[in-house]
Amino acid sequence: MSPLPEPYLPAEPLSACRVAEAPAVLTAVVRKQGYPMYEMPALMDGTFSHLADALAEVGVTPIGPAFSLHHRAPVDTADLEVGFPVDRALEAPLMLESGLLVEASQLPAGRVGLISYVGGYGGLGEAWGRFTQSIGDSAEQMTYPFWEFYVTEPSPEADPATMRTDLVSLLEPRA
Repeated sequence: MSPLPEPYLPAEPLSACRVAEAPAVLTAVVRKQGYPMYEMPALMDGTFSHLADALAEVGVTPIGPAFSLHHRAPVDTADLEVGFPVDRALEAPLMLESGLLVEASQLPAGRVGLISYVGGYGGLGEAWGRFTQSIGDSAEQMTYPFWEFYVTEPSPEADPATMRTDLVSLLEPRA
């Protein structure tokens, strides 16, 4: 797997908010608008359990962990993309065994804020709250989209207390 470019995926979790310039990164994703939040586990499982094999069949390689990218703040529903960063653009849409359609997309280039969260997925809401506060305290302004990299691949054997998720938000450009 080719590495995801800097500033993504530092070797050690980021315990404090970091601001960096990020390049655009090609992705292969399932897009959903108005997707019910209570169905999120099914979307993630239906995508992540089949996507790597489907990409391999067309010669596209993931270069980083699974992620979800949000185009707006999720409440009851979300407008999001779930997938993998990839080494080259997907030339045509793919249909997964789960019936989900995969398309080419990209993570945006620009200034980003990043931090790592280590713990179970149930704590992500609070982690985002702390991250948002850190961004505000540093006189930065978050904008959309924002995304999560699931650095630790979930498995039945994984200890939720040690799972790492990197939180990233696009920031308003500086004048």
